[in-house]
Amino acid sequence: MCVEDVHFRREWHPAESIGHRCLARGLSDIAAMGGEPLACFLSLDLPSNLPQRWVNDFMSGLLRLARLRKTPLSGGDTSSAPKIVADIIVLGTVPAGQTLLRSKARPGDRIYVTGELGGSAATLKRLHSGKKIRSSDNSRHFYPTPRLEVGLWLRKKNLVTSMIDISDGLSVDLAHICEESKVDGVLRLEALPVAKTADLALALHGGEDYELLFSAPKSAAVPRRIAGVSITEIGEIRRKTSQKGTVKTIDSAGRLKPLRPAGWEHFKTD
Repeated sequence: MCVEDVHFRREWHPAESIGHRCLARGLSDIAAMGGEPLACFLSLDLPSNLPQRWVNDFMSGLLRLARLRKTPLSGGDTSSAPKIVADIIVLGTVPAGQTLLRSKARPGDRIYVTGELGGSAATLKRLHSGKKIRSSDNSRHFYPTPRLEVGLWLRKKNLVTSMIDISDGLSVDLAHICEESKVDGVLRLEALPVAKTADLALALHGGEDYELLFSAPKSAAVPRRIAGVSITEIGEIRRKTSQKGTVKTIDSAGRLKPLRPAGWEHFKTD
């Protein structure tokens, strides 16, 4: 679900970008399970005074990505509302028993991430500061690329024990894996692939990178690039030290420090 003034602002994001991002969010979830997209369904709530040009551009951005990813728009609904709400459902397929989940990470596994982190959050930070940014200046924020080819390759090679896409921030999404798998995740901060426009805090806690975060056995031969996308080892899975499983950081001297998840969390009040 993409909600105006929550996930985008009309004064910041071109309508084509919003349409692209709407579908990319759903496709990224399919990628994180090692799946292949089949179809999408879109429901739109629109203000009655919204210019038709905006709607046309939104659909242009969404349908361009749908054609590229062979994910036909197969239905949906429209309604009037005070603000724009775009609700996307993406259907995908994966062979029975091969779905990549968040719950299979095991102690001893290594933690990997695709691409670079923090770039999208850095753009959003600049927008919040009042700077005007053209959508062509930062494609990872305005036109993110779902890592479908990477997810598919990893699933077919049977290398992954758990996987999730980084939509809410590395610290939050790794915490989801730790909680579901009942393990601890330990990050080497110096190993994080921080985007040139970002800093360590944004790489850890910034969201909407839509990169893939996954674990694989220590013995797995995980390449440094898959489908043209860089792959970086950033930590390891360890036995849990708390009831739910936690995320920690480790320095060069081997000292561990708890890392509080601080990315995007729905209904957070602080």
